[in-house]
Amino acid sequence: MATILYAEDDDGMRRFFEKALEKAGHHVIACADGERALRALKFADGAFDMLLTDIMMPGIDGIELAKQAETLSPGIKIMFITGFAAVAMSDQDVSSQTVLSKPVHLRQLVDEVDRLIAA
Repeated sequence: MATILYAEDDDGMRRFFEKALEKAGHHVIACADGERALRALKFADGAFDMLLTDIMMPGIDGIELAKQAETLSPGIKIMFITGFAAVAMSDQDVSSQTVLSKPVHLRQLVDEVDRLIAA
């Protein structure tokens, strides 16, 4: 079981993936935007094992959130989930990270999260 910080601005998708990850045994703190997720990171004092974040969000986007997460919580595992994977994959900031393209099957999401946590 991992403690996952999940940032997603789409309410329906956030609730759907949050429930799937919790059903798989993970503890999930879900945030509606990057600013809230960043606040959670600052107050968590390294409690998160993983950051799962959408790339395209208003305000602080997922790439900036991931950069700050690496500074605030060294060693945190990071996974991006986006409808714009082709753009994201060409961005050098995320090329070494796991990026899942929306729509993503719940089994694939859970499997990828478990794989990254175990790595």
